[in-house]
Amino acid sequence: MVMAQNNKVNIEKINLQNYLIQERSEAGLKAKTIKVGEISWAYNEGGSRQKPTILLIHGLAGNRDNWNRVAHFLTPYYHVVIPDLPNNGETRTPENFDASVPNVTENLRRFVEAIDVEDKLNVAGHSLGGSIATVYASQYPFDTQSLFLLNSAGIYTQANTRYSKDPLTLKQLIVSKPGDLEQVMHRVMQNPPSLPKAVKSAQENYLITQAAKNGKLIDQLVALSRIYTPESFARLTRTVEAPTLILWGKQDKIINVEVANELKSLLKRAEAPVILNNVGHMPILEAEQEVAAHYLPFLAKTQKMKNPLADKLIPLN
Repeated sequence: MVMAQNNKVNIEKINLQNYLIQERSEAGLKAKTIKVGEISWAYNEGGSRQKPTILLIHGLAGNRDNWNRVAHFLTPYYHVVIPDLPNNGETRTPENFDASVPNVTENLRRFVEAIDVEDKLNVAGHSLGGSIATVYASQYPFDTQSLFLLNSAGIYTQANTRYSKDPLTLKQLIVSKPGDLEQVMHRVMQNPPSLPKAVKSAQENYLITQAAKNGKLIDQLVALSRIYTPESFARLTRTVEAPTLILWGKQDKIINVEVANELKSLLKRAEAPVILNNVGHMPILEAEQEVAAHYLPFLAKTQKMKNPLADKLIPLN
């Protein structure tokens, strides 16, 4: 009985890996790894290195493959890099790694330097990845060409969902037993994407194995949310110099859509938020074509823009 169960798990793992390999291939991506300090990074990369680079950052308890559907539309025109963040996916960290947003951002910078893509970087982040992208743009303004924030996490005055008011309730979105994935998908998304039954089952079983780790990530997020305030978040966001595109799913039950305008008011060079109707918290999975349709023109425009800090650079000779 145990052997039969193990065989089933192995077959499901193979099915999931094959599905992801195919999805990455269709998006023009290849899976890669690199060791930077104590972190073994797993990441997807695609497109020509001769073109501008986009760094795509996933959200809480997500992984690099969350972006594959969007990347499909980006790799023909741009160089795309999508890492598994520390303690997520296949990226490996020391046991007591500090998964706070500032520390993850600092290590993300070391990663992009290690693969030599830090110059004129276009940074995009979804959900918690949006917070990381914002901190990155704030800390490395000379190197950030543009910023794209999708359903971005933050400490907002207008946040009114139960998940925003009490981040501990995010644990209700952890897949910890059979049947959870279907419920979580409908809480997080307005229109969950269709997946083959075998792949969905394999994905659920994988997420169950990650439940304890994801719970710890949420605990760290809760601890951090008690330190930061809307005022400190606003101060940080106001320091961002990069031109910014904000996009939100109108039916987001995790971070309500009203905060999109609050976020715009804090950013010096943000355009009017793009609001996608009939989309929840995961536009990168629910409406990837619409996301790309808004992002590509923004990218084309911002590649021609001069960094406002360029004239403040001190000549080396």
